[in-house]
Amino acid sequence: MAVSKKDLGERLSLFHLTWPIFLEVFLFMLMGIADTFMLSALSDDAVSGVGAANQYIQIALLILEVVGNGAAIVVSQYLGSKRFVEASKISGLAVTLNLGVGILLSFGFLLFSKTMMTAMNLQGDVLVHAHHYLSIVGGAIFLQAVINALAAIIRVHGYTKQTMFVSLGMNIIHVVGNYVLIFGKFGFPELGVQGAAISSVLSRFVALLVFFWLLYQVMEYRVKVQYYFTISKEYISKILQIGLPSAFEQILYQGCQIVFLYYVTYLGAESLAARQYAVNISMFTYLFAIAIGMGTAIIVGRFVGANEKDEAYKSVWSSVKWALLFTLVMVAIVMTFRVPLISLFTDNEQVIKIGASVLVLSILLETGRTMNIVIINSLRAAGDAKFPVAMGALSMVMMSLPLGYFLVFVLDLGLPGIWLAITADEWTRAIIMYFRWKSRRWEKFALVRPAEEKERSSES
Repeated sequence: MAVSKKDLGERLSLFHLTWPIFLEVFLFMLMGIADTFMLSALSDDAVSGVGAANQYIQIALLILEVVGNGAAIVVSQYLGSKRFVEASKISGLAVTLNLGVGILLSFGFLLFSKTMMTAMNLQGDVLVHAHHYLSIVGGAIFLQAVINALAAIIRVHGYTKQTMFVSLGMNIIHVVGNYVLIFGKFGFPELGVQGAAISSVLSRFVALLVFFWLLYQVMEYRVKVQYYFTISKEYISKILQIGLPSAFEQILYQGCQIVFLYYVTYLGAESLAARQYAVNISMFTYLFAIAIGMGTAIIVGRFVGANEKDEAYKSVWSSVKWALLFTLVMVAIVMTFRVPLISLFTDNEQVIKIGASVLVLSILLETGRTMNIVIINSLRAAGDAKFPVAMGALSMVMMSLPLGYFLVFVLDLGLPGIWLAITADEWTRAIIMYFRWKSRRWEKFALVRPAEEKERSSES
C-alpha cells in the first residue's frame, strides 16, 4: 500500500496519534462501568462473581502484553529504520506467538476455572456466577490475544484512529449483546451472567475479523502467510527483551496495589469504599497521560529506528509538558468538585469525607505519575526496558510499601497515608526517570539499525 510522506507525517504527529488513543481508553473505562451497572440489575452476587473472575482475566491480559508490547516497540523501530519487510515478518510472528500463549491460557481457564474461583474462597451463587463467567470469557481469551497483537501493530503504523473505531464498535456490540442476552430481549433466552460472557466473546470475535482486515490495509509490506509460521530466534529475543520487563513492571505495580489494599482492610469498610471511589475518579485525571505516553512511544520508536536520537530526545520533553498541562487541568477539576464527585457513588458522610481527603493529594500524586507514564513508555520504546523495572523494584517494593505501613499503622494517617506512600514512589521514580532520559544512556539500547547503515556494514 502506497503511503505519502504527508500522510505519514500526519499519522506520526503527537496530536493525531494521541486523541484516538485517549478516546479508546476512555471508552474502555466507560464500558466497564456499563458492564457493572447492567449486571447490578441482576444481583450483587452477579457483580461480585464477575468482579472476582476478572481478577484472573486481568492477570491473563498482563501475560498477553509481553508479546504485544514487545512486538509493538520492535516493529516501530524497524519501521523507523525503513526495514519494512522485517517489520512485516515480526508482525506475523507476534500474532502467532500471542495466539499460542492465548490458546494455553484458554485451556487453563477451561480446565481449572472452578478450582481457581474456589481458591478465592467464593461460595454459593457468587461462586457459580464466577465459574460460568471465567470458563466462557477465559476459555476464549485466545481471541483477545490475537486482538492485542494486531491492535498494537496497527497502532505503531500510526493508525490509532482506526483502532479506536474498531474498539468503539466492539464495545457497542458488547453492550447491546449484554442487554439482549442478560435480560432475554428480542426473543433471546435470559442467560444472566452467562449472557454477559457470551456477549464479550462475540464482540471480540467480530473485532478480530475487522483487525485482520485492517492489518492488510495499513502495512507498508503485507504480512505473507509464511511469516506467521517463520520462527526467528532473533526476533523472539528482541520482542521478549522489551516485553518481559514491561510486563514484570506492571505485575510489580499491581502487586503493590494489592498489598496497599490489604492495608486498607484494617481501616474499615468506609476506607475500603472511599479507596475504590477515589481510584475510579483518579483514573480520569491521568487518561491524557496514558494516551500521550503511548503516542510518544510510537514516535520515539520511529526516531530511534531511524537513528534520529536528537529528535527522539526533544519529542519526549514536549510530550511531558503537554501531559502535565492536561493532568493539572483534570486535577484542578477533581479537587474543586471532589465532594460532589464522591457523592455520585455514595451518601455515606464518612466515606465522602475520607474520599475527599485523598483526592486533595491528587496534585502531588498525579503529576509524578504523569511524568512516569510518559518517560517510562519512551525509555521502553528506545529499547531501555530493564532500567525502569529495576528502579520500580527499589522504589515500589523496597520504599513505598514499608513507608505506607509506617504512615498508616504507626503515624495513624489512615487512607491518606497510603496516598502519600504512592506519591513518594511516583515522584522518586519520576525524578530518576527524568535524569535517565536526560543522560541519554538509552541511546545505546536501540534494537535495530537503519537500512542504509545495515547495507554499508554488509558491503564492508
